[in-house]
Amino acid sequence: MLHRRLPGTDLDLSVIGMGCWTIGGQYWGPTDDTDSVAAVRAAVEHGISWFDTAPLYGNGHADTILARALGSHIHKVVVATKVGVRQDGVGPEGQDGHAHSDLRPAHILADCEQSLRRLKEPLDLLQVHWPCEWGTPLSESVGALERLRERGWIRHWGLCNYEAEDLRLARSLGPVASLQTPYSLLRGEFEAELRAVCLEGPVPLGVLAYEALCRGLLSGKYRQPPRFAEDDMRSWDERFEGEAFLHGNRLAQDLAAIGARLGVSASAVALGWVARQPAITAVIAGARTAAQVKENARAAALLDKEKVWEVVDKVRGL
Repeated sequence: MLHRRLPGTDLDLSVIGMGCWTIGGQYWGPTDDTDSVAAVRAAVEHGISWFDTAPLYGNGHADTILARALGSHIHKVVVATKVGVRQDGVGPEGQDGHAHSDLRPAHILADCEQSLRRLKEPLDLLQVHWPCEWGTPLSESVGALERLRERGWIRHWGLCNYEAEDLRLARSLGPVASLQTPYSLLRGEFEAELRAVCLEGPVPLGVLAYEALCRGLLSGKYRQPPRFAEDDMRSWDERFEGEAFLHGNRLAQDLAAIGARLGVSASAVALGWVARQPAITAVIAGARTAAQVKENARAAALLDKEKVWEVVDKVRGL
């Protein structure tokens, strides 16, 4: 497994990390905690050294499973979690039933305290889940994050799902450690202004790419538009319908053919492509089972195979 230093920090991350949303027990259909524990332990066995979780993932259940699976070994890996999301259905305009990002300092503090109780150690990387919807000035939120760092509750802090302008502002306000952003063979928004902002300054900003498999669409396992359970958010994801699915599936089958010649899955090829792109530090890959974790981890062995990536770029249309 290849490891990279998150720029400007003391955190060494495996180029493939394990995302824990799927083990939270919500939004992904039925989940078996026994399988989830086995998946986390398999990740460690295959060299994955960091895990990305969040309070939103099953209302803390993903944290609980992660802590159970790692036990005392939790101190030997990097745990990245998130802060800010209110799940009580209360938004700036009142009760509306939706989750909202509340980055007022008091909520950042309370949210972090809950994560510390579940994960039972200072947090390696605390990330803002998405921009504030309560009108809190970014300077106030950054100040709260800095106070958590000064207290020793967290080691570093980063941002998720921020656009270029606010990301540039945040970098001027404090030591942002990372940006977590969607990036895949089907989603290239990062390639424009956002990547340029991450590369500005004497020390580049670490980038953690998520949704590199497009919620499983690029795994190559769907030959026909799948039917998901009603509690699986992919049941209302338009990428799994109509022309969008056909386009994604054609690419996935091409990746599967490339992977077959290498003895790996389409998932490994898709993850490897993202991991080798400029400015990317590491890639988050969700998994339900130990077998999926093993396939994801194999992406790291593909990174130096230049001819493979020339073929993938042709398939993508570059």
